[in-house]
Amino acid sequence: MKAVYESLTEEGKKEFLTAYSASYYPCMDILYECYEDVAAGSEIRSVVLAGRRFYEKEGLPAFPMGKIDQTQMWKVGERVRAVRPADDLGPLYPFTAGVYVALMMAQIEVLRKKGHSYSKIINESLIESVDSLNPFMHARRVSFIWWTTVQQPQGWDQGNGLHDNGAPLNQDLISNFFEDPVHDAVKVCAELRPTVDISVPADADFVRPELRQGNNRVCSVNANLSLH
Repeated sequence: MKAVYESLTEEGKKEFLTAYSASYYPCMDILYECYEDVAAGSEIRSVVLAGRRFYEKEGLPAFPMGKIDQTQMWKVGERVRAVRPADDLGPLYPFTAGVYVALMMAQIEVLRKKGHSYSKIINESLIESVDSLNPFMHARRVSFIWWTTVQQPQGWDQGNGLHDNGAPLNQDLISNFFEDPVHDAVKVCAELRPTVDISVPADADFVRPELRQGNNRVCSVNANLSLH
């Protein structure tokens, strides 16, 4: 995570820290709620009930998961990606990076205070994101939505009033980011990472069809379960 910061220009580093400072606690607020919803069993109950609504029951119609990629925005994006080199991930935006790293660090702190081991914390907060979620979002054409969302200043102004209004950085947050012992733990986990990839091919009938169609048929997760 520090390497992301260190890869930026001096101006980019300032923007990264502004975003980090503004978004850390709003992210923690959401993550704290999510954690306790899962711990209390509320989240899984909601998921099960939503799955049951995919089908007709009790005289009510079915409400399956819909497709959202049919609008003009998605069609334009599809044309752009069609001419983009396969290995081109696009530029690194400092503000987006600051928000994303703040999200990771906020989750790390929530899990740490809840008593989880560093291997679990790093797998859930960092490895699964870098090795699984990010490539999956990129392949499924939703990564640009994250960038678009966090580039909306009014969204953050409504949430915390810190972005783009001259508020000073939270220096304690910044210092904690650079000095957090999790960075050393990440290095250890990186040394223990296996090299075997787990893939989802197009003919994997044990995976939902929408996750294995078209050109997006492989989702590598780099066997990160071994770090639990």
